Amino acid sequence: MNWAIIFDVDGVLLELTRDEEELFFEPFASRMDAAKLSRDWNSYKIRNDQEIVCEILALHGFPVSEYAVITEEYLCLLQRALEQDLRSVPIGGAALLLERLAPMARLGIATANLHRAAELRLRQVGMWQPVSGLAFGAEGGGHKSDILARAIAATGLHRSNIIFIGDNVSDVVAGLKNQVHFIGFSTSVSRLSQLREAGAQHLCATHAETEKVMRQLLNAAI
Repeated sequence: MNWAIIFDVDGVLLELTRDEEELFFEPFASRMDAAKLSRDWNSYKIRNDQEIVCEILALHGFPVSEYAVITEEYLCLLQRALEQDLRSVPIGGAALLLERLAPMARLGIATANLHRAAELRLRQVGMWQPVSGLAFGAEGGGHKSDILARAIAATGLHRSNIIFIGDNVSDVVAGLKNQVHFIGFSTSVSRLSQLREAGAQHLCATHAETEKVMRQLLNAAI
């Protein structure tokens, strides 16, 4: 296929629920007062789960070697919870969007979540398979622009043949820095305004709109 469409996960394919969020901080509880750790992802130096774990450990005087233990504990907790009563929540229309776009382009993800965490959550709602062949997460570190760059390199395609869709200002920055087509998505009017101010040219509030814009971009290249 001559095109690739890369999705952010939280806010685009899945909602990030409070229960899922709290699981991320649970492994820190035996080492520090986890209740005092910021739940504002933008408050950390780099919005990337690997970087956040390392920042928290450094701030509280723990060696970087604890990273592997913390992340493994988190992933085990997440898997167990998803097998029991935790439910990931799909964004409305996301599964249908993937189904309809799959014949038209290679699909993938560029997420600040750990790769395995994204897989576990997407797999539960039946959305992992369409994006699994081009899936990049927090591993390797860096900003979203770095994660997206790794995904772009893996496609082997020219940047003009890649569409990235995200819901955060950091996603807009990543799209612009990597010189790909960017679509800003959110069901929040205020968030869409933020994305517009950050430089997003295409904005969508539903995935029916997302599909329409993507088809326009794909058809314009024919």
